[in-house]
Amino acid sequence: MDGFEENRAALEAVGAKIVAASVDDAEKAGEIAAGKGFAFGYGVTRADADAIGAWWEDRRNIIQPSEFLLNEEYKVMASSYSDGPIGRIDAGDVLKVINFYESKK
Repeated sequence: MDGFEENRAALEAVGAKIVAASVDDAEKAGEIAAGKGFAFGYGVTRADADAIGAWWEDRRNIIQPSEFLLNEEYKVMASSYSDGPIGRIDAGDVLKVINFYESKK
């Protein structure tokens, strides 16, 4: 999340919007979202995760990191699923992907 906050201005400059969500309650999610200038949802349920195509872990009853890059028509252009800190989408890479797609228009 910190990487997206650090790159928020550059992402917004190319028209990107950052949205995050968690299974945590409002208080815990608020701690994570503190200092972030983007939308941060909380209380994500299994039904919510299924609706957006996220990876739900039944054993711990949590949503695993599931990241999506959507275009202006809300079509998924890239996605990443991770069961830990390795393999998550990097904000700088998101900028590169957006710039790549924009260069192809």
